[in-house]
Amino acid sequence: MRNSAIFLFLFLVLGSCKNSSTPTESMATYETPLYQEPHRPQYHFTPREKWMNDPNGLVYYKGVYHLFYQYYPEDIVWGPMHWGHATSTDLVHWEHKPIALFPDQHGYIFSGSAVVDFENTSGLGTKENPAMIAIFTYHLMEGEKAGKTDYQTQGIAYSLDGGDSWEMYAENPVIGNPGIKDFRDPKVFWNEKTNAWSMLLVAGDHLQIWGSNNLIDWEKQSEFGKNQGAHGGVWECPDLFSFTDQATGTEKWVLFISINPGAPNGGSGTQYFVGDFDGKTFVSDQKEDQWVDWGTDNYAGVTYNHTPDGSRLFIGWMSNWLYAQNTPTERWRSAMTLPRILSLKDVQGVPTLFSTPAPAWNALGNDNEGKDVSIAAGQSVVTYSEDLNQSKIDFIWDGSAMSLSFVNQKQEHLNIHLDPENQQMSIDRSASGLVDFQEDFKTIQTGPIGDLPHTDIPVTIFLDQSSVEIFMNNGQKVMTAQFFNNLTFNQLKIENKGPEKCTYKGLKITPIQSIWGAE
Repeated sequence: MRNSAIFLFLFLVLGSCKNSSTPTESMATYETPLYQEPHRPQYHFTPREKWMNDPNGLVYYKGVYHLFYQYYPEDIVWGPMHWGHATSTDLVHWEHKPIALFPDQHGYIFSGSAVVDFENTSGLGTKENPAMIAIFTYHLMEGEKAGKTDYQTQGIAYSLDGGDSWEMYAENPVIGNPGIKDFRDPKVFWNEKTNAWSMLLVAGDHLQIWGSNNLIDWEKQSEFGKNQGAHGGVWECPDLFSFTDQATGTEKWVLFISINPGAPNGGSGTQYFVGDFDGKTFVSDQKEDQWVDWGTDNYAGVTYNHTPDGSRLFIGWMSNWLYAQNTPTERWRSAMTLPRILSLKDVQGVPTLFSTPAPAWNALGNDNEGKDVSIAAGQSVVTYSEDLNQSKIDFIWDGSAMSLSFVNQKQEHLNIHLDPENQQMSIDRSASGLVDFQEDFKTIQTGPIGDLPHTDIPVTIFLDQSSVEIFMNNGQKVMTAQFFNNLTFNQLKIENKGPEKCTYKGLKITPIQSIWGAE
């Protein structure tokens, strides 16, 4: 029911970015200009064309954030894996770079990480010009097809020009396979507890921790997780990092493990554990499964090494293996989440992971004044905006039952429900547009909100053509999902589903310009 309308005129200018580098892959000819295709995100990272999945090798060096990623330059479905490459200086605009790593005689180039060897422990660079070193999993397809179990090994490559060109290490692989079918996704970091390098590897359904003095010779140190956490599928893409309570000086470690299938809303998801790490062994007494993101479309995310301010900066793959290869795009497939800053806070005595957009994104619209919106019980209001598909929505939720519906002229709608009685939030994309390409895509996804405050809860929602990211209470609860509407959403319907009048404070819609210039 529409009983009033709000017109919000908020304008934000983000400079466009023209990417100057030319990738090595050839570009097919399409009628629609590049980055203007249907469903193409306009401020999230996507490859110029073809298939992309996991973020890899997230590393900061000399003022540049490097994003490597799983990439197949020949098709929009998964194939022989390469490492694609992009860079950014502000975590807003991205510059496409040539493909970094190609398959070789040892196999495809699966997921991994990157570090800068500042002390030249590897001998592959110098202290004056340290090597950037990529650590990755080789996947030998011939071995897999032959029914072997040792077809995944760990290799390294190095760059002496800041990531622009790469040389494979001559003695690859640096870690052979002990007979484990899924033995992959190395995350390496400098371990100040041992004054050496640590590597996390997933081995089927658990984690292994390895150590090295030089990034070349590795020794297994411990295992974790055979009897802890969710085990509905294969473990993947580990990460381990610490937070220190500034008031008490207490250090807590957070371990990320992606799992597919077995996520709370089906398919792929990333769980986390909070515990202690003595430099070689991680332990956690956590009993309940915890998830980085309760939506269906945030997977394989890892954090940056060597961030300039020590922040824990995260990027995830914005898709789900249930339907990743079937989504209705033609030139490219998949996007990354917005870069997010992670923190650990106490919530009712439980250390809890918070995830907020990186500062450049979180601050968008903060200099604009919102409008308080009061709605009678059982009533609704409609806000009109020219392009809700490319916007940031902010308001303060009073804790009562409500729904937000993004609607277009074809009456396609994306619904977000906040349900305090059942202590859950949900995303319903079942009538959002193109939904029949895979049966699970229409399933309503839910996440718990029982530990949120009872009132005055900040809510931020980012929409970008074919994705929605919801941040509740400054990132205490997060949900990310894709959708594929046929027309732009131009109405936001806000419905009060509670028994009393409610007021949503500071409602504002901030348009976001495309970060992609002429290609």
